[in-house]
Amino acid sequence: MSNHDSGTGLQRRTFLKAGGALIIGAAVAPELLAQEGQAGGVPINAASGAAFSGFEPDPNQIDSWIAIHADNTATIFIGHHELGQGISTTLLQIAAEELDLDMVQVKSIPLETGKTPNQGGTYASSGIARGGPRIRLAAAEGRQALLKLASARLGTPVEKLTVTSGVVSVVGNPGQSATYGQLVGDRRFSVQFTGTAPIKDYRTHKIVGTRVPRVDIPAKAGGKYVYMQNVRVPGMLHGRVVRPRGRGAYYHEATVVSVDESSIADIPGARVVRRKDFVGVVAPDEWSAVKAAERLRVTWDMPAMLPSSPEELFERLRSAKTDDQIVVDRGDVASAFAGAAHIASGRYDSPYQMHAPFGAHCAIADVKADSAVLICSSQNIYESRLSTSSVTGLPIDRITVRYVETSGTYGRSAHADCAQSAVIMSQEVGAPVRLQFMRWDDHGWEAYQPAHTADVKVGVDANGKIIAYEYHGWQHGFGGAYVGAKGQQHMAEYAELLATGRKATLNNGLRAQGPTPFNTGDMYAIPNWKIVTHRVSPLDGYLKGNPQRSPFDIAISFGGEQTMDEAAYLANLDPYLFRRQNINGQDWLSVLDAVARAANWTPRRAASNLSVGRIRRGRGIAAGTHLSSYGAAVAEIDVDTETGVITAKRMYAAIDAGQAINPGIIEDQITGQMCQAASRMLKEEVTFSATNVTSLDWNTYPVLRFGEAPEVTAISVMRQDQTSSGAGEECLAAGAAAIANAFFDATGVRMHRFPLTPPRVLQALKKA
Repeated sequence: MSNHDSGTGLQRRTFLKAGGALIIGAAVAPELLAQEGQAGGVPINAASGAAFSGFEPDPNQIDSWIAIHADNTATIFIGHHELGQGISTTLLQIAAEELDLDMVQVKSIPLETGKTPNQGGTYASSGIARGGPRIRLAAAEGRQALLKLASARLGTPVEKLTVTSGVVSVVGNPGQSATYGQLVGDRRFSVQFTGTAPIKDYRTHKIVGTRVPRVDIPAKAGGKYVYMQNVRVPGMLHGRVVRPRGRGAYYHEATVVSVDESSIADIPGARVVRRKDFVGVVAPDEWSAVKAAERLRVTWDMPAMLPSSPEELFERLRSAKTDDQIVVDRGDVASAFAGAAHIASGRYDSPYQMHAPFGAHCAIADVKADSAVLICSSQNIYESRLSTSSVTGLPIDRITVRYVETSGTYGRSAHADCAQSAVIMSQEVGAPVRLQFMRWDDHGWEAYQPAHTADVKVGVDANGKIIAYEYHGWQHGFGGAYVGAKGQQHMAEYAELLATGRKATLNNGLRAQGPTPFNTGDMYAIPNWKIVTHRVSPLDGYLKGNPQRSPFDIAISFGGEQTMDEAAYLANLDPYLFRRQNINGQDWLSVLDAVARAANWTPRRAASNLSVGRIRRGRGIAAGTHLSSYGAAVAEIDVDTETGVITAKRMYAAIDAGQAINPGIIEDQITGQMCQAASRMLKEEVTFSATNVTSLDWNTYPVLRFGEAPEVTAISVMRQDQTSSGAGEECLAAGAAAIANAFFDATGVRMHRFPLTPPRVLQALKKA
């Protein structure tokens, strides 16, 4: 492990000397090395000759998390990525609260391997749930250490000291004081991260729980924020990948038959980059790279192994060899159904959907003979470092990965594919390469949220109490493979597979999530229930899958919550009151009641007030979540019976995410989820032929337009005495299911497949 950064980067101890920082923690090596602050860090456009950071900050040392500076400010080292969800603000709120600093006194630095902590990937609504506790504990221990220093300096016991805005003073004698910066001087000392320092009582919080403005919004609103697509480095070439328009069946992706390099000979400086079946082009300027990628003649072998239609896809999933897992088997489901007064059941089909970032992915790589720097928008920079090592053959201590934010991608889209493609191209040409995907690269070659098909059945007694629930879901998992010593090196992306000549194992990938108790039945008190997931294995003949925001939950709630609604209908009960009498505990009840109150819900049986005329109006309610929070939603929609167009007019949604660090940011997340729920429920579906994906642009994969967005009432149910849980995807499923239930209320027709496109709506209405 090296104690120094090299090249153009500052040495870690040089930053300490220049900034006068107090670093709380044990030495990394014989001598303590400081974290680099914003001013001392390497500029993000300095890819060449940048600092190597092959080690990871020790999570058990406080200096991996906090640095206190002579100007009485602090740098907080955050291990989670800002993906637009606001954690670059909320994690600073947590630190400022425990340190008794103001928000203007705290900042963070861009994520970089070796300089910011390795907290794993930023997904599954984990930014606060997993990222917050370490920050809070580190800040509490930092404050405790500073108070001990102040006690010695001021000659007063710690319990007689108070802190305001980083100024430690004696209780009753505010003139006797010292700032955090004054306590530091040029000295260094270390404190082991014990995790035992007391944290503040939530009732004393002044920053946590308040609507602190996001720190990143001024630059974004002013057009000054540096996104990945804005980054440039000296001496770089521009790159484009060359592939067929739209990927084929996973594991049987396109292979190269021939490449005619003479087809781009007339483009000055353009050259072909090829490594096995990976093909790309580079050029001195971006337009030349675009033209070269368009003109390069490549002959591909692309077998027709996909289903020829969505209908065939669902039947293939149901008839395929599966690894079956009984997730829940409680009570006696068969006997309960035999004694039920009413049974609601149905089959529900859900399509492939894509992440579809507004800005096509981009990455910059500078691979040399003995080192590599990658600047990208990965959700896990340490995982990207392992992938880069796998592609290049370089040891990880010679690889640096820096994170720069891109447009929202809502899960594992093509950002890793883009990053590793840039790495391959840079290594092949021996120069920095900026790779920008085209729209058809992002749409046609990402890894999609897998399709899902389900059979759902709910039994209720004569009083409308749920007595039985059964769910069978069929889906394939997420593509990927683990290779290398003991499976520790991650190799998940198409570019890497082609470039190394290795094929992914035909397994269920990183994980194969299916129905779980939490997203199918835990919200209701059910004495007899059975959940079975039928995981298709192997993945041969399907599209590559990766988690999309709230993986599988929209599909599961689409079936599960519609069947719940149907059970209420058969029992002649209002959908809200039916759920209320069957709800499983106060946590679920709080969000259910919150949305019903916000929507001024008036009890009545669904579809009992059908309107006449061309426009039919309906409302729907649903509960649902992803992992560990509680969510509910109400949707109010219009259905145009002549065109089949559904308009989501108003949506109400509530999340109970435990302690709310910033209720304003949670409300913003809720608003975004409702807009995306409407988009995915009404418009989004990946189309394909037997050969390849055909959703290549915004016409063939439409999304909700700004003018079509619903009016959203967002509710953060604040439980400040509880542990924080996720808020980034926890009511998305409820919002989608509420729209489906609203359609039934408006028309008396139940939809069994989404998206609810105009042709499907008209067909369903005609059939009814």
